[in-house]
Amino acid sequence: MLAKYKLADTYEGNTEDVGKDYAVEQAEGAPRPFRAYLDVGLARTSTGAKIFGALKGALDGGLDIPHNEKRFAGYDKDDKKLDTETHAQYILGGIIGEYAAELQEEEPEKYARQFKSYVDQGVDPEELEDLYKEVHEKIRANPVHVKKERKTYAQPKLWHDVKHTYEQRKANLVAKLKALKSGDDE
Repeated sequence: MLAKYKLADTYEGNTEDVGKDYAVEQAEGAPRPFRAYLDVGLARTSTGAKIFGALKGALDGGLDIPHNEKRFAGYDKDDKKLDTETHAQYILGGIIGEYAAELQEEEPEKYARQFKSYVDQGVDPEELEDLYKEVHEKIRANPVHVKKERKTYAQPKLWHDVKHTYEQRKANLVAKLKALKSGDDE
């Protein structure tokens, strides 16, 4: 979005601490940052929900979105403080890596089934956080979305018969009548 409006160079986003809350501030002498508003629709807004993970990604990308850190994963109600380590662990797949490692030790068959794509790609659960960091770096290197060409699909399925001409209908009727007459002879 920022590249589209030529704001990507001015507003880089959060590049240091991934788990820390980040808000874009207007650069002096530059256009104001792109402001967006989160519309959760019918999604539940419980603390740590996926929608707030998407919000955090947009914030770290450099968008200005009004928010409150209370809904991010790792927020402690009692201390009224965001635990940045826990939040970073959620963002970088640390929780998934821990679960995968635990499952690999306790139930290898279930691990092989549930994490089949990771096993096929040769991804070790302990290396998952490093993999996520690499992905983040690659996205930062080239954040512009490139549209892929559409694949040509097979002919769409027709739900209605194609209209036939009078001659075609007449020929079909003659063929049906011949089939009926030949069936009567047998």
